[in-house]
Amino acid sequence: MLFAGLRVCSRVTQSLSCSARQQATLRTRFLATMAPATQAVNTSERLQALRKLMSKPDYNVAAVVVPSEDQHYSEYPATCDERRAFISGFTGSAGCAIITPTDAFLFTDGRYFLQAEKQLDRNWTLMKQGLPDVPTWQEFLWKKLPKCTRIGVDPTIVTASDADTIQKNLEPLESQLVSLKHNLVDLVWTNRPPRPTNGIYPLDLKYAGESHVQKITRLREEMRKKEMHAVVVNMLDEVAWLFNLRGSDIDYNPVFFAYAVLTPEKAHLFLNPAQIDDTLREHLGGHVDIHPYDSFFSYLRELGAEIGLHKKSRALVGDKASLAIVEAMGADNVVVARSPVADFKAVKNETEVEGFRQSHIRDGVALVRYFAWLEEQLNNGVELNECQVADQLEHYRAELDFFRGLSFPTISATGPNGAIIHYQPEPNDCAIVRRDQIYLCDSGAQFLDGTTDVTRTWHFGTATPEERRAFTRVLQGHIAIDAAVFPNGTTGYVIDSFARRPLWEDGLDFRHGTGHGVGHFLNVHEGPHGIGVRIAYNSTPLKSGMTVSDEPGYYADGRFGIRIENVIIVREAKTPNNFGEKGYLKFEHVTMCPIQKSLVDASLLSPKEGSWLDSYHAEVLEKLSPLLHADQRALAWLQRECSPL
Repeated sequence: MLFAGLRVCSRVTQSLSCSARQQATLRTRFLATMAPATQAVNTSERLQALRKLMSKPDYNVAAVVVPSEDQHYSEYPATCDERRAFISGFTGSAGCAIITPTDAFLFTDGRYFLQAEKQLDRNWTLMKQGLPDVPTWQEFLWKKLPKCTRIGVDPTIVTASDADTIQKNLEPLESQLVSLKHNLVDLVWTNRPPRPTNGIYPLDLKYAGESHVQKITRLREEMRKKEMHAVVVNMLDEVAWLFNLRGSDIDYNPVFFAYAVLTPEKAHLFLNPAQIDDTLREHLGGHVDIHPYDSFFSYLRELGAEIGLHKKSRALVGDKASLAIVEAMGADNVVVARSPVADFKAVKNETEVEGFRQSHIRDGVALVRYFAWLEEQLNNGVELNECQVADQLEHYRAELDFFRGLSFPTISATGPNGAIIHYQPEPNDCAIVRRDQIYLCDSGAQFLDGTTDVTRTWHFGTATPEERRAFTRVLQGHIAIDAAVFPNGTTGYVIDSFARRPLWEDGLDFRHGTGHGVGHFLNVHEGPHGIGVRIAYNSTPLKSGMTVSDEPGYYADGRFGIRIENVIIVREAKTPNNFGEKGYLKFEHVTMCPIQKSLVDASLLSPKEGSWLDSYHAEVLEKLSPLLHADQRALAWLQRECSPL
């Protein structure tokens, strides 16, 4: 799933926990203040109120930056932190708003161009990042704004690395970033929801594979190597991973609001006191000191003073940490670099790898039951919309062992909606799923032993030659990644073109990455690795134990969308030779769900590609059949779909 936005249906299934129900209610109320995903919301009053604050002497800024992220740089913010969505009306997960006294700009990438065009009202100018001559939002500040401009930012939600780059480029213009004492959007957001304080619980060692004590020890060893006095951990999934804890403060992500600081003597965890109980204290033991969440910045100021006063080695702060963190400690007392926790977390241990295998087998059972059910319903003439069918898929998943909710909102898209890469169906405004159109379903689940993310594209009638050819090109790209063998040291940036080559032969392409890291019962998107054209992916070689998605696609605007996605795990490869003594790597796919053969133009496949598809289907049939005897319809469907090409 490609950094999807939110989707809210009116139902709440029995699988959701009480805390998740509360969050779903809050999110529904929030969306009620905005238009449905296919309509624009009138932002005139909000912008007018914001601009009035900008001109006040307390702030006196000529531009305000409103990013998507929260103070922890979360991809999915809690409802109370969806400031950019509130001020702009655009609900996609990626984007940044810049407001001046006369204009408002929304920056987003190719995944969201169509959605943003529908959701933004006349007050906004859409900046299509990635197209020629369109700057990033950071570049816009020094390339497009006038000289001597004061640019207001909330220092808790702008990264220190971004702020440093921006300020250096503003200096020749005599412009400056201004750290605001208050977030101006919060001041005009009168009905802003409260911050969640849901329960926090330990993740059993049988799922985690390594205790939090062992993880802390590993991190301290890294501190010693880097000669650091402390490590500040601000990313929520990194905190959850480090302490083997999970929560539900953010929809779809089993995380909780927290910061952590590790010193040579102690591990410090900053939590809302309302979320601390005896079970949590017992789990953490004497290795961790617990502090109130609101005391984090005062602790940093004291730590920064201690480091500076005694000339101790500096503190390591992650490159996704906020400007406020660096300001609290003092820039001279910190080193901003990639968090070592991110690197540790990205490489799964063998317990986590096995959890991925087993959770994807169970997930495959739900997917097969769902697609068999959907085909039968459509063949019988039953009229179902995109939300109704997505709810049925969630119902099947909720019956599985260790299920803890969805890993992102299901992208359930028929016909033209599939071309909107992150289409978000609304229960009162979504299309009927039709037999004569391509149907794209991108979905996933959270289990105690793993996180799933799978996309399948189906046609329940007769596809056109164009659709079949495009589907086959996407499949060939998918196979090229799955079957790749490459030396240690290779990055996802290098192999991304493997997935695009078959599409390029037909003059086709897609505007998103080919793969993203996947957390272990954590965020469905995780870094630092991935497969794509983002230059950041070239800084992280793929390593054995890393999980990543394999999801090329093609999108014909206004007509149909195609994507095929499996989760794959990097493993060591045995090769006849070992040139350079580097060692070689390959991928193991763990997603178990058929790929529709009737959409394949077999004349385009090489013998190896045809053999791959048959082998994959034989594996799916072998692993899922024993678990489907209670659903003969699904078993018969699976046997048909997994027969040789």
